[in-house]
Amino acid sequence: MKKVAVFGSGNGSNFQAIAEYFKDRDVEFTCISDRQDAFILERARKLGINRLHVPFKETYNYLNTNKFDLVVLAGYMRIFPANVVKLAKIINIHPSLLPSFKGKGVIETAYNSGVKVTGVSVHYVNEDVDSGEIIAQVPVMIKDNMTLETLETSIHAVEHKLYPLAIEKLLFNKPFCIDCMINFL
Repeated sequence: MKKVAVFGSGNGSNFQAIAEYFKDRDVEFTCISDRQDAFILERARKLGINRLHVPFKETYNYLNTNKFDLVVLAGYMRIFPANVVKLAKIINIHPSLLPSFKGKGVIETAYNSGVKVTGVSVHYVNEDVDSGEIIAQVPVMIKDNMTLETLETSIHAVEHKLYPLAIEKLLFNKPFCIDCMINFL
């Protein structure tokens, strides 16, 4: 049984996509939020998944006493300090093709910048914002006359497909399915 901690601060749509992908598989999830009122915790409750509120200042102690095969950030709006990063293998998903457009609000930033291609990146977490080694990326085209809302929907659809595949690769040393990746485009 693989143990995975998913940290989130908000809505939890990526968490739900991950949990549904691994349903009936040998993976035990724990959903953790730094915010007691985060909807991700409600999603976990509805899915019957262990859920906890862990204040940010208690993250080190929590991860130091609870071992996981993988720690997944899914809309977790905090930056782990170096001592936390060293405790586990931690990954994050980001709505751009890193290293472009790091930080918050990047879908709108990419949309307004005039680029024709943006995308989604899954990367390892280090002490710097969105700077860890890239695990996987999928481009998303910004078409003429595309609205920001349509781009956001496209980005989130790719996130919901890519993140579970990247997690599966890391947990089970499984190669990416090339046909699966082509279907993103």
